[in-house]
Amino acid sequence: MQKLYLLSLGCNKNLVDSEIMLGRLSNYQVVDKPDDADVMIVNTCGFIASAKEESIRAILELAQHKKENGVLVVTGCLMQRYRDELMKELPEVDIFSGVGDYDKIDEMILKKQNLFSPKTYLQKNTSRVITGSNYHAYIKLSEGCNQKCSFCAIPTFKGKLQSRSVEDIAKEVEELVQKGYYDFSFISQDSSSFGKDFGAKDGLVELIERIEQIGGVKFARILYLYPTTTSNELIKRIIDSKVFLNYFDMPIQHISDHMLKVMKRGAAKARIMELLNLMREAKDSFLRSGFIVGHPGERDEDFNELCEFLQEFKFDRISVFAYSKEEDTASFSMEQLPPKTVTKRLNLIEKIVKKAINQSFENEVGKTVLCQIDGISSEGEMFFGAKEALWDKDIDGEILINDSEVKNLEVGKTYKCHISEFSGEKLIGEIVA
Repeated sequence: MQKLYLLSLGCNKNLVDSEIMLGRLSNYQVVDKPDDADVMIVNTCGFIASAKEESIRAILELAQHKKENGVLVVTGCLMQRYRDELMKELPEVDIFSGVGDYDKIDEMILKKQNLFSPKTYLQKNTSRVITGSNYHAYIKLSEGCNQKCSFCAIPTFKGKLQSRSVEDIAKEVEELVQKGYYDFSFISQDSSSFGKDFGAKDGLVELIERIEQIGGVKFARILYLYPTTTSNELIKRIIDSKVFLNYFDMPIQHISDHMLKVMKRGAAKARIMELLNLMREAKDSFLRSGFIVGHPGERDEDFNELCEFLQEFKFDRISVFAYSKEEDTASFSMEQLPPKTVTKRLNLIEKIVKKAINQSFENEVGKTVLCQIDGISSEGEMFFGAKEALWDKDIDGEILINDSEVKNLEVGKTYKCHISEFSGEKLIGEIVA
């Protein structure tokens, strides 16, 4: 049996594509080390400069591990975006592909053939090999994006919105439930636009109602809501759901009306605040957002307004990024801010964000919450690592389990956990039931 090593870079949408490739390559033995592999695949990310650099480094590093008759495959967003340049610059690579042919990866390897379909691959009735968990899976809702954000090149290489059908998504969830999965995160580039390409007014509401009918789904959350396509009705439907958690992930990018306009975000501050306040009022709500610092046109007063907002409004998790100048975007040709200004702003806002996130963790101390055991903790074998059932997998934190009133804890099972302290940026808890 031939051996396969797959490296998935970037977001969890990429991870789903990698799992589809693993499903197509089920006749290979998956290995943990590239030295052992006959075939190596890198699924790249091409979103911003740092992600592109990471992808290139990974390709060159894996090339050094390639066996004499080995095969190195590079696929994904970076390849789709910079196809011609990379095919010239990377003679070490044997097979190139973009974002349209994940379901043909077995044919490509067999024929040693490059493939670049013009349209992004939309998952349909495709078996996957779920990685990293025996209870949680990401479910992709759609591909592409119809938004025109000034800083984002994704629509130029992923194309317009293509939604999966509600029934196709439900079928995938039903099959995964039969395999023992019960916790699901629904993802796409702009999840709140789901179904708009086939005329649905509020496609996520229809999806929520369909998923609620599937016995065995215990926890579900929706990632990547977009302010202009998120309705009050959708937020209320999530709050009313007994399956979908009050987990609200809406990357806002800025809060100054001036910058929201420059960034072509579509929604003004007043509308964003209306949505955020509606989310925050929900019982046990969890709010995650993302922001960009140093975008062209960001004045001192815009940045100061953002800092004040992040100090006042209580998010549970916040991601901040320095603006990345990207080809094929509206902001590429705008007058750029001095790098020193961007770095200074990023350093300042990161301190505000760290304080806000720590406060969110500290607020958990003393609570008894539902959690799932993920396995050995990041701190080693002294602890089990767990996540709150409310949180998304891997990105929202870890609970170190240092004691248990329940014997023989099982990975993937749900328990009641009493949070006793917050130390060293980790929560510490005891399983009580």
